[in-house]
Amino acid sequence: MATKTISLDEEAYERLKARKKEGESFSETVKRLAGERSWNEVAGILSEGEARDLESAIEEGRTRSKGRSNRLTAELDEAVGNEKPE
Repeated sequence: MATKTISLDEEAYERLKARKKEGESFSETVKRLAGERSWNEVAGILSEGEARDLESAIEEGRTRSKGRSNRLTAELDEAVGNEKPE
C-alpha cells in the first residue's frame, strides 16, 4: 500500500498519540477517528435487555408517528372536503 508523509505539530502529535489504542498503528488511529464508526466497533455496547428496550422504544415511536400521520391526513381530508368552492 502506498504511504504519505505528513507533519504534525507537537500538540497534534500528542493528542493523536493519546487516542492511539494498544497495538494500533497511527494510520489505523487516524482512520478510526476520522471515519464513521463501523458496526464492529459498536457491536456489544448494549446489553440484550437494553437492545430490546431500544427496539421497543423505536417501534413505539413508529406507531405513534403513524397514528399522527393518519390523524393529520384525516383532518386535512375533512378540512378540504368541507371547503365550498367560490
